[in-house]
Amino acid sequence: MRRSFKFLLRPTAKQTATLSACLDDHRELYNAALEHRRTAYRRAGVTVRYGDQSAELKYIRGEDLDGQGRWSFSSQQATLRRLDKAFAAFFRRLKAGKAGRKPGFPRFKGSGWFDTVEWPKDGDGCRWDSQPEHPTATFVRLQGIGHIRVHQHRPVKGRVKTISVKREGSRWYVILSCDDVPAEPLPTTGATAGIDMGVASLITTSDAGHLDNPRHLAASASRLTAAQQALARKTRGSNRRRKAVARLAALHAKVRRQRLDGVHKAALALVRAYDVIVCEDLRIANMTRSAAGTRDAPGAGVAAKSGLNRSILDASWGIFLTILTNKAESAGRELIAVNPAGTSRTCSRCGHCAKDNRLTQAEFACTACGHIAHADVNAAINILRAGLALRDAAQAA
Repeated sequence: MRRSFKFLLRPTAKQTATLSACLDDHRELYNAALEHRRTAYRRAGVTVRYGDQSAELKYIRGEDLDGQGRWSFSSQQATLRRLDKAFAAFFRRLKAGKAGRKPGFPRFKGSGWFDTVEWPKDGDGCRWDSQPEHPTATFVRLQGIGHIRVHQHRPVKGRVKTISVKREGSRWYVILSCDDVPAEPLPTTGATAGIDMGVASLITTSDAGHLDNPRHLAASASRLTAAQQALARKTRGSNRRRKAVARLAALHAKVRRQRLDGVHKAALALVRAYDVIVCEDLRIANMTRSAAGTRDAPGAGVAAKSGLNRSILDASWGIFLTILTNKAESAGRELIAVNPAGTSRTCSRCGHCAKDNRLTQAEFACTACGHIAHADVNAAINILRAGLALRDAAQAA
C-alpha cells in the first residue's frame, strides 16, 4: 500500500528564510511556465508541453545560479509537472462540458497560493533521515537548504518514494509518500454496521450509536469574526496587517487540525469495532453547490442553503470518508459504499418509501405500518441492508 507520513520541521531562522526563498523561486518558475504557454498559444497558436519546458530548465538554471540554479533539478521538474497536470485537468473539464460550471483555466499563483515543493525521488536533491547516526533526532537534507531537524512522532514504514515540504502559516512540514507500507490487520469482531452521515450527529450507526458533530468552525466563529474585522481595519502593505493575516491564518489552521484529529479518531473507532462497514456514496461537491433560488424569487432559500453548506463542510464528510477508506484498507476491513437515494425516507421494517415518513430531522414514522424510530438510525439500517445486498450480489456473480 501507499501511505503518507507528515512530520513537523524544526528549521533554524536561516533555514526558514531559505525555505521561503525556495518556495518563491518555484512559484516564479510555475508562473513563468504558465505565461510561456499562454503567450505561445495566443501569438503563434503553438502548444507548449511539459517536455519542451523541462528541456529549457538547464538554460534557466545556468543563467540564474543564485536563484533557480540553487535548487534541485528534479524538484523544478515536479513544479512543471504540476502545471502540466493543471492543464490536463482543465482540458478534461472542458471536454466534459458540465452545464453551469466553468472549466477553470490554470491561474497564476500568488505568494499565499503556492506552499508546497516536491522532490520526486528520495536521494535526488533530497535525503530522508540524512544523519541516521544521530542518536536523538531525525533530519531531512534538501539541496540548497541543508539538514533540517524533523519532529518524527511515529516510525516511517515502507519505502520512501517522494518527499514534499509544505508551509502552513508559520509552520513547516515534511510529507513522505511511501510505497510498500505493510498492512496491519486488526482482530475480527464479527460485527457489521451501516453509517449515516449527518449534521446534527456526525455519524449514526445501524446499532443506534451516535457520534456528536463537534462543529469546530461554529465554536471558533466569534474569534474568527474578531480576527477578520481586525484585519479589515489594517492598512494594506503595513506590518500590522501582516501580523493580522498571520493571526487569522493561525485560527483557521487550528480549526483544520481539530477537524483532522476528530475524523481520525472517529474512523479508527469504527474500524476497530466492525468487520464490515457500509457508508453512503456521497457527492459532496454537488450537495454543497450554491443555491440560485427560483425564477420568480432569485434569492429564495439562498441564505438557508449557504448555512447548510457551511455546516456540511464543517462536518468534514469528505475527509472522514477518505480517512475511513484508508484505515479500513490497512486494517483488513471491508468498506462498501452504496447509493444513499431514498434511505432516509424508506421504512426499515416494511420498505415503504414516502416523503411523509420523515416527520422532522430526528423523527421517522412510517405512514404504512406505523413503525417509529430515530430517523438517522432508520437510514443507517437501510444503508447496511443495501450494502450487504450489494456484496451478496457481487459474490453470487
